[in-house]
Parts: sequence; C-alpha cells; structure tokens
Amino acid sequence: MANYYSDHPELEFHLSHPLMKRVVELKEKGYADAKQFDDAPVDYEDAIENYKQILDITGDIAANVIEPNSEDVDLEGPHLENKRMIYASKTYENLDVTRKAGLWGISMPRKYGGLNIPNTTFSMLSEIISAADAGFQNVWSLQSCIDTLYEFGSEEQRAKYIPRICAGETMSMDLTEPDAGSDLQRVMLKATYDEENQCWRLNGVKRFITNGDSDIHLVLARSEEGTHDGRGLSMFIYDKRDGGVDVRHIEHKLGIHGSPTCELTYKNAKAELCGNTRLGLIKYVMALMNGARLGIAAQSVGVEQEAYNEGLAYAKDRAQFGEKIINFPAVYDMLSRMKAKLDAGRSLLYMTARYVDIYKALEDIARDRSLTPEERQEMKKYQRLADAFTPLAKGMNSEYANQNAYDAISIHGGSGFIMEYKSQRLYRDARIFSIYEGTTQLQVVAAIRYITNGTMLNNIKDMLANLECSESMSGLKARVEKLVPVYEDALNYVKSLDNQDAQDFLARRLYDMTAELVMSLLIIDDASRAPELFTKSANVYVRMTEEDVLGKAAYIKNFKVEDLECFKACNCEENA
Repeated sequence: MANYYSDHPELEFHLSHPLMKRVVELKEKGYADAKQFDDAPVDYEDAIENYKQILDITGDIAANVIEPNSEDVDLEGPHLENKRMIYASKTYENLDVTRKAGLWGISMPRKYGGLNIPNTTFSMLSEIISAADAGFQNVWSLQSCIDTLYEFGSEEQRAKYIPRICAGETMSMDLTEPDAGSDLQRVMLKATYDEENQCWRLNGVKRFITNGDSDIHLVLARSEEGTHDGRGLSMFIYDKRDGGVDVRHIEHKLGIHGSPTCELTYKNAKAELCGNTRLGLIKYVMALMNGARLGIAAQSVGVEQEAYNEGLAYAKDRAQFGEKIINFPAVYDMLSRMKAKLDAGRSLLYMTARYVDIYKALEDIARDRSLTPEERQEMKKYQRLADAFTPLAKGMNSEYANQNAYDAISIHGGSGFIMEYKSQRLYRDARIFSIYEGTTQLQVVAAIRYITNGTMLNNIKDMLANLECSESMSGLKARVEKLVPVYEDALNYVKSLDNQDAQDFLARRLYDMTAELVMSLLIIDDASRAPELFTKSANVYVRMTEEDVLGKAAYIKNFKVEDLECFKACNCEENA
C-alpha cells in the first residue's frame, strides 16, 4: 500500500539531521511533559519515534484518502449557499479523516490538546499532504495561524481558542483587501471599540482570503482613526460563532480548486484584540507571514515531488521510435534537473525550518524564565538565519514547483495537455505558489538586504569552512568554492552602482545566485551523509549552479546604468 512518507526516505533523512537534537531538546523543555502526559516523549529517540509515527499515519492518509479524492475535489470545488462557503464533498472526507487521526493543532503545547511537534515535522506533514492535494494542504495548514495567536494572544485567548483548533476547527488570516494586496499598509477595514459591549467591531471588505469562511479568523484592521499607514493597524480575532461576516463571493481560480478563496463582508462583527494596538502589521502580521511563507515552501516541495513522480512514471512507460523515452537525453536531462531541484529545495526548506524551530523554542522558554546569555546569543543567531533563509526557501521552492510541473507536462507531450492526466492539475495548482504570501519579487525584496550587507556571503563562507564532505564530494565542494569569488565580485559590482533602480533591477540575479550556492552546499552535505540518496542530485545541482552563477555574473559585470532605458517599456512614445 502506498505511503507518502515511507515511500520517500529523504524525509526520514532530514528528520535525523544533527540539529534536530537541539530542536527537540528545546521544544520539549528537557522532556518535562513526560511527568504529566502519557504521550509525551522521555528522550530524543522517543520524540523522533513519535514524529515518525505521525508522519507515517499522515503518509497513509495522504496516499489512500486525500490523493484519491483530489480529482473529484478539483472538479467540484467549493460553492456559495446563503452567504456561506460549502466545501467540495470530498473535502469533508479529508477533514474528517485528518481530525480522527489527530492531525489538528499539533504544533501546540500538550496542555491545550496539541502534540507539541516542531516546525520541521509540521513542514514535513505539509509537504506530504500537498503532494496528495495542494488545495487541501491550504485548508489543513492554515491551522498554523494558531501559532501567532499562541505567541501574541493572552492566556485567556489561548485557553479559549487553541483547544478548538486541536479538535479540528479551521482558521484563516484575513489580510488583503480590494485596494490592499501586497501593500498591506493600505488596509482600511475599520475596527472601532464598542464601549457598551466591551468589545471591538469590524466593518469593511476583505478579498482573496484563503479558507475565508473558517471557524476562527485572524484579521488585520485599522484601529486608529485618521491613520493611513501600518502604524494604525492592529490584529483581531473573529469567531464565526459570533456572526457578522458573510461570504460575498468565491473566486473561480486557475488551480487549487479545493481551497476556497473568498471575498468577505464584515458588518459590525464582534472581535477581540490580539496583543497590543498598532502592532498588527509591524509585528504580528510579519510573524504570521513568515510562518505562512515556510508553509508555501513545504507546499511547493510536495508538488515538486509529485510532478517528478508523474514525469518519471510516464517516461518509464512511454515508448517512441521503439525505445522508452526515459532513455532519450533530452528527457533524462529534464528528469535529473527536476530531481536535483527537488532534493536541493527540500534541503533548504528543512534547514530553514530547523533555524525557525530553535529560535522560536527559545522565545517560548523565555516566557517562563530568563534566558542565559548563551541562550540569548543562540536565539539571536538562529533568528537572523531564519529571517535570511525564509525568503530564499519560499521563493526558490515556489519557482521550482512551477518549473517541475511545467517539465512534467513536457515529458507527457500532448497527453500532458489532456485533463485526464494529473500533470495538468499540478501545473495549475503550482502557479499560485510564487504569487501568494508574497510574490517571488517580494521574496527578493525581503532577502536582498541580507545579501547586500554581506550576511549571506558570510553564511556561505561559514558553510564552506564547516562542510565536512566525503571524499567523493570533495570535487564538487571545490567547484562551488571557485564560484564564491565570482559571486562576491558580482555582488560588489552591484553595490558600487550609484543607482537604486539599477540595484533593484539586478537584485533577482543576486538572489538566485545566493540561493543556488547555499543549496549546492546543502546538497553536498546531504550526499556526504547519504550518498545512496543524493549523489546524483548533488552532481546535477552543482553543474546547474555553475551554469547559472557564471552566466548571471557575466550579465551583471557587463551591465551599465544606462542599459536600464532598454528595459523601460513605458519609455516608448506610443505607450506614454
């Protein structure tokens, strides 16, 4: 019987990474829960075994329930009845089976009914569910919004809402509006305090809200009258049980049909303030978005895997000119690149997740006691790494998912364009990954300061210095080492340009080069520890990195500020 966890040993490999010992030690707070909860682990080995069991259960459900339901969900989609969103029929089956399996609220502490699993394991679960159905992964993974409520809400709010999510209620984050997409400072949904009833009231419209008719919403709204920027925004909790929010429209989308995207009208809806006023965008949404971006990276890796699986299976089966097409160089070149992107992207995802786990666990510990100076230093180190790596993980994996889905169709040829084949759905689903929760262009904006201030260059040099690769990988390490001065030279050239537009124009190339060097070193490390899994991908990925870094460096070094005029389409008189 198929299992989306055990069928892919790469997941268990990443679960055994050396950093996981520190992750688990911090997350379990010295395994103190074992005295109070029967299901709490007593040591590291016990914790890892628990994670494997959860992953195995999820892998079974993904392969044998969610994936078989995915085509029906894609065809039916959600619909609107009496201003309420109704899921596709099979989505209710998916919700039921994941609830019965206890896969909701699982990142939360056990005292609220959660399983206290780290972000790394949650990301693996997200990847597995996404491989089965990326649309359902959206519905399921939005439970991670509860992390933000746990982090910034009051203890009363935690006790009120977290057990409901652990029991299987759904969540959404209501951020964007018709006139406020990526520019969330323009959010105008109004929040006013109702003195008589001692609560807040929300009025306005939210648009493009994923899972928008959920049970519990985190809502960004303008609480400070007369303000027009992010300093006037606060975060609120809206409970569907209180009423006041209607679904006005469900979007008809290219892909992820199982994930309802709603336009909502708030009419004097009762709400609770989460945290403090004025920090909604500046602090809370930034934390929420970073978590969501890691979730999209996991969603992307799931589709990367499934697209590769579909392409590989078809190439093995399809014969042309008397030979299986997998033996054609053009096809196995495509497949090897798909697998290399998948393995390198997955490695970046889980390294980022481990960085997030360590600093988030230390933040949580700091709620109970003062951190030691060493712990504070460790928290700052991993927070910086997480902030620098998250936009790389989201941006690169979302692009890789699109590329792998595109290539899967190419391998299928004309059959890939036929709706009966899964590859077309993967292609449609993947397209949104590089758009929502911040486009790839916005990931570049988020990452570029860590690139231009030398943070990522230093990270790459540290990775090289600390990389204990096997003898068989030493040649690849040397090849990457030769690329670093090329990258540094291109970086310094961009910084020397006294023109912000030119620097912004070249930023994407620096971003790509940075991510590819990082992923090359990660995949070399993986191949050194598990050559049977990653040797081929390491060889292919380093070659791809050489091709890309050298090409982009040449482009940058030959670029002049006056060249910008060639690219300004609006400069033409007919478009003026």
